Amino acid sequence: MENEAQDTAPEAASIGAQLRAAREAQGLTLAQVAAETRIPQRHLETIEAGKFAALPARTYAVGFSRTYAKLVGLDEAAVTQAVREELDAQEPGTRHRPASFEPGDPARVPSRALGWLSVLAVVLVVAGLFAFFRPYFWPAGELPSLVEQEDARRAAEAARRQPPPPGPAATAAAGGSVVFTALEDGIWVKFYDAGGAQLMQKLMARGETYTVPAEARGPQLWTGRPDALAITVGGRPIPRLADDDIVVRDVPVTAEALLARPKPSATPVPVPAPGPGAAPLAAVPAPSPTT
Repeated sequence: MENEAQDTAPEAASIGAQLRAAREAQGLTLAQVAAETRIPQRHLETIEAGKFAALPARTYAVGFSRTYAKLVGLDEAAVTQAVREELDAQEPGTRHRPASFEPGDPARVPSRALGWLSVLAVVLVVAGLFAFFRPYFWPAGELPSLVEQEDARRAAEAARRQPPPPGPAATAAAGGSVVFTALEDGIWVKFYDAGGAQLMQKLMARGETYTVPAEARGPQLWTGRPDALAITVGGRPIPRLADDDIVVRDVPVTAEALLARPKPSATPVPVPAPGPGAAPLAAVPAPSPTT
């Protein structure tokens, strides 16, 4: 009878006492258990005292006890079952409801950052589904306006059918005259046609003008002062042939050629002796060409 009493005594010990005895057998303090399990020490003291109803909730009591039992090497299933029975005894008015999640094991407790990441992932998935299925629910919002397309097509067709505007050369050829005006005194000029026949050669006085004959065939100019000759085509001023006092020769002076020429540039050449009746003109040395 004495042996039987000794055998049943450990079984009669509360689960809290069993956990404390297992802890002491391993030489662990409550502070060490709290550090290993991440369970507050005050809750461990409550568990060892068997006051499971004093814990924040039933799930905490079961979860903390199971984590404690795992650390000290006791049977987790047996400990949790005993805790539930003691809770039923301490809370007779509370019906037992098995919990699907019992905190206490730190590896099973989701962090706050993980929770926010989960919420963000759900929002992104919903936004992606909305963007993907939007054309199915609002197809008219994705289609361009057929009226606008037709108007654009008609405008492009009308633009293609319109003749191009006349260029400057064509406008001048329709009735514009080419007039040269001397800006200084003693400007030597020679005008001649494509066959070399002289149209005019003289020293022009300041303000003197010369109108290139409209009937001249391929009129050209030879002068040493292109910078001192103002030019108008059909009454409209155009840039001078050059900005420096260099010699230019065989420069076409038709309205079409003057309006279509690129930026003025000419190669200096020696000035020939003026023709009969013209005032003598000093020769201008030709500078070295630049690259």
